[in-house]
Amino acid sequence: MNLLLPSPTLCSSSPHSSHRPPPPPHRHLHFRTSHRENLRYLKSLGIIQPSFTKPPSPETLSQILSTINYFKSKGFSEPDFPRIAFLSPHLFSPTFNPTTIDPVFHFLAVDLAASPEESRGLILKCPHILESDPEFCLKPTLEYLKKLGITRLQSPTTLNAHLLDTRVTKMEEKMRFLRGVGFSDEESRRVCGRFPAIFGYGIENSLRPKFKYLVMEMKRNGRDEVNKFPQYFGFSLENRIKPRHLHLKRRNVDAAEVPLNRMLLWSDERFFKKWK
Repeated sequence: MNLLLPSPTLCSSSPHSSHRPPPPPHRHLHFRTSHRENLRYLKSLGIIQPSFTKPPSPETLSQILSTINYFKSKGFSEPDFPRIAFLSPHLFSPTFNPTTIDPVFHFLAVDLAASPEESRGLILKCPHILESDPEFCLKPTLEYLKKLGITRLQSPTTLNAHLLDTRVTKMEEKMRFLRGVGFSDEESRRVCGRFPAIFGYGIENSLRPKFKYLVMEMKRNGRDEVNKFPQYFGFSLENRIKPRHLHLKRRNVDAAEVPLNRMLLWSDERFFKKWK
C-alpha cells in the first residue's frame, strides 16, 4: 500500500498560526551592518587603509576600537587619531594591549608633572614617546635634561616632545663632539642647555661641517663664537650660513666683525638692506 505523506512545513498546523507575531530581526544581518559601520569608522580615522584587500576580522576591529576608547579616556579626540596612526601604526595593531602604555601616562603626569592636556600635546608632537620605556629611557632622559638646566619640559612643544624621546647615549654623543673640538665639560653642558635642539642634529652631516666652516672659512674662533651664540648650529649651512658669509665677503665686509646673531637672525630684508 502506498501512503501519501504530507509535505513538510515550517509552520504549525494550528489554525491560529497565521496570527503569530513576526520573528525577531535576524541577528547575523544586524552584526554584519555593525561590522561595516565599524570598518567605515576606522577608515575615516586613517587607521584602516582603504587599499586593504582583505577586510579585518570582527575580533580585530573590536581590539582596535578598545584602543581608541582607551585614548579617548585620556583626553584624545577623533581628529587626533590619523596623526597617531600614521606615525605609530603599531599602536593600532590587533595584538596591541593599550594598558601597556599606562606607565608612560604615569610618567607624564607624575615625573614630568604634565597636565592631561599637556600630555596629549606632547604625544601628538611625538607619538613614538608612547613606545619608550619610562624606567630605562624616559626617566633617565628627564634627569639628564634637568641637570643641563632645561626647564618647563612639560610644555607641549615639538622640541620638548622629541627631547624626551631622545636617549641619553645620543645626547652624550653631542657632548663628546663639543669636547672634541675644544669645549670644556662645563662649556659643553652650557651650550647644550642653552640650545637643546642640538641633540636633534647629526654630527657628521651637520654639526661638524658647520663648525669647520666657522673656523676654516669664516676665520672665527669657533669656541668663543658658539659659546656666545650656540644657536649657530641651528641654521642651514648651505641656505643661510654660506650665502650670508659670501655676501659679506663680496661686499668687502670683514665678516669677523659682524656678530653671528646679527648675521644669521636678521631677516633677508634687513640683512641685505644693511649690506647692499
